[in-house]
Amino acid sequence: MNNRQPFLHDLNVLLAAPMQVWSGHDGQLRRSGGVQGIYCADTRVIDEAVLTVNGEEPEPVGSTSAEGSVISFQALVRTLGSENPDPLVSLTRRRSILTDRVSEEIILRSDLSKDVTAVVEMELGSDFSPLESVKGGGRAHPVPPVFEGGVWHAAEEGVTSSISAPGAQAEQTNSQLRLRWELTIPARGTARVGWEIQAEDSLAPFVAAAQPMPASFRVRADDRRLAALAERALGDLEGLRMSAASSPQDVFLAAGAPWFFTLFGRDSLIAARMLLPVDPSLAAGTLRTLAARQGTKYDPATAEQPGKILHEVRRGELRMPGDAGNGELRLPPVYYGTVDATLLWISLLHDAWKWGMPEEEVKDLMSNLEEALLWLRDWADPDGDGFLEYIDETGFGLANQGWKDSADSIRWNDGSLATGPIALAEVQGYAYQAATNAADLLEAFGLKGAGEWRAYASEMAEKFRNAFWCSDDLGAYPAIALDVDKRPVDGVASNMGHLLGTGILNEEESALVARRIMHPTMFSGYGVRTLDTGNGAYWPLRYHSGSVWAHDTAMTLDGLTKTGYGDEAALLAVGVMDAAEIFDYRLPELFSGHSSAQGGPQPYPASCRPQAWAAASAIPLMLATLGLTPQGPGLLPEVTAAVPVPFGACTFEGLQAGGRAFTVDVDRHGAATVTPA
Repeated sequence: MNNRQPFLHDLNVLLAAPMQVWSGHDGQLRRSGGVQGIYCADTRVIDEAVLTVNGEEPEPVGSTSAEGSVISFQALVRTLGSENPDPLVSLTRRRSILTDRVSEEIILRSDLSKDVTAVVEMELGSDFSPLESVKGGGRAHPVPPVFEGGVWHAAEEGVTSSISAPGAQAEQTNSQLRLRWELTIPARGTARVGWEIQAEDSLAPFVAAAQPMPASFRVRADDRRLAALAERALGDLEGLRMSAASSPQDVFLAAGAPWFFTLFGRDSLIAARMLLPVDPSLAAGTLRTLAARQGTKYDPATAEQPGKILHEVRRGELRMPGDAGNGELRLPPVYYGTVDATLLWISLLHDAWKWGMPEEEVKDLMSNLEEALLWLRDWADPDGDGFLEYIDETGFGLANQGWKDSADSIRWNDGSLATGPIALAEVQGYAYQAATNAADLLEAFGLKGAGEWRAYASEMAEKFRNAFWCSDDLGAYPAIALDVDKRPVDGVASNMGHLLGTGILNEEESALVARRIMHPTMFSGYGVRTLDTGNGAYWPLRYHSGSVWAHDTAMTLDGLTKTGYGDEAALLAVGVMDAAEIFDYRLPELFSGHSSAQGGPQPYPASCRPQAWAAASAIPLMLATLGLTPQGPGLLPEVTAAVPVPFGACTFEGLQAGGRAFTVDVDRHGAATVTPA
C-alpha cells in the first residue's frame, strides 16, 4: 500500500444513507480501485465485485440512471455466439440500493437465432476495513464469511453482512467468494441472475432517516440547466438524509460521501440553512439533533465547552495522518473542535423561525439558545480581546477550526502560514449576526438580554473595523484572520465574502468586499477562489488555497444579494451553473480554480460527491438573486431585490414559507411574483 488518499473523481457512486457503493463506470468494483466497494456507515463490507461471462469481463458501453437509488451498467458480451461483427448479446447490470442493502440483477439479452449457454461468475471480497483506513490508503481487513441457511454471513465489532445469491454455486477461499451461475439464454430471449448484500452497523451513531425529502419542489426555466441541477441536487440530498435512532423524526444531512457520512455541525447547519425554502423541516431536525448533544462541560480532550455545538460524531476514534507536517490526527468519537458551529446554530434557529418553524418548536429550543449565548460570552474569546479565536489544546486535534479546517489554510500574502491562536474574519461576522439574531429571538419570546447582545454586535463591528482591514495595490480588504500577535493576516481569501449580509460591514465596506470578490484574481469565472492568484501559496488544486468550493461561492452570492449587489450575484450564479454543467450537474465539494483561459475547472480528485452543502448550494444559486425575504409564521415571503435574469424566465414551484407552499414566477424582464400554491 502507498498510504495515499484514493481519488474519487472518475468513480460512480450510489448511496442511501448509511449505505454507499463506489465503482468504476463499467460497474465493476475492483480491489485495486482505492475507495471502490460497498460500505455500511463507516465500514467497507465488500471491496471487490468483479463480473465475468465465460471467463471474460463484458465490454462496457455506458450507463443510465433511472432514479437516485438505481443505476444500470450496459455492456456487450462477445464470448457468446458466432464471430458476427454485430454484437448480438448484451448484458445489463442493474444495481439498486436501499438503506440496508445493495442488490444487483444481471440481465443477458440475445438476438442470436439459437440458444446459447453462458457461465456468469461474480468474484466478491468480504472486507471490513474502517473508512479512515481506506482514506489513508491502508491495508484491507478481510473477514471470511460463514455459510449458514443459504446465506454467507460475516460480522465484526457490531457490523454484520449477509450475502445471498439464488441459484448460484459458490466457491470460498478465505474472504473471497466466487458465485457461479450456469444458464441458457434462449434464442432472441433473456436470462437473469442476481445477488444481494444486506448490512447493518449496530454501533453506528446514526441511521437512515425515516422520512423522505418532500418531493414538491420543481423548476421550469428557459435555461434547462436549472431543472437538471435541481433534479440532481435533490436526488443527492435524499441519499444523505440521516437521523439518530432515538429521534427518527429529526432528520439532518450527513456532510458528504464517502469520507464524512455522518453528522457535522457546521456542514449540516449550512446545508439546512440553504434548504429552508425547500424543506424547512430539515432545519428543525438539524437544530434538535445538535441541541441534544450541546456541550455541558469543559473537556480539552474533546474540545467540549458548556453551550458549544459539536463539530462531528463518529462511531469511534478517528485516526488519520496529519497534513502540512503535523503529526497524527486523532479525533474522539464526539468532537467539539469548531469555532463557528454554535454561531451558525443560533442563526439557523432565527432563520427557521422566520421561515415558519412553529413557535412551540422554537420555544422548546430557547434554553439551548441561552446556553449557546453563554458559550459566546464566556468561552469563545479566551483572551478577552473581543474576538472569537481558537487553538488546538491537544496537539492531535484540528489545527484550524473554521470551515477551512486543513492545517495549511490560513496564509499570509507571501504564502507563509499564520500562527495561532487564530481569529477568523468570517467568524466575527457570524458572531455579529448570531448576536443580532439572538436579540430578535429573545425579544420575541419575552426573554431578557436582547439589549446586551445588540450592544455586543455593535462593539464587535467597531472592533472588526479597527483590527481586520488591510490594503494593497487593488485597495482595502478584510484580512483572512488575526494571528497570535493580533496582526491582520493579509492573505486575500474568500472568507471575506461570508461577511456580506451578516451586518458587520457598513455600506462602503460591503462595496469594497463585493469589488474584490469579483476581481479576476478571486473570481475564476466559475466561482470564488479560496485564495487569490497573487498569493505566494496559490495553486488551483490546493484544498483551501486556490480551489473553488460551491458552498463558499453560494454563501457569498447570497450575501451579495442581501447587500444590493444583484448583478454581481447573478454573475456568480451563472459561473457556478457553468461549472455544474461541466460536472454533469453534480456539484462536487470543490474543484480547481482554473479560469476558462486555463481550460476551465478540473476535478479535485479526492473531493466528496455528493456533498451536502455543495448539493444544497443549488438552491441559493437559483433563488438568491430573487432576494426572497421570509416574513414569519403564516406569511409568504417578499421579493425585496431588483431581480437580474441570469437564467431567463423561470418558475419555482413547491417552495415553503410560513407553513405554506408558494410559487415564484420570474418573467424575461426580471419581474417576480409570489403566489400561494
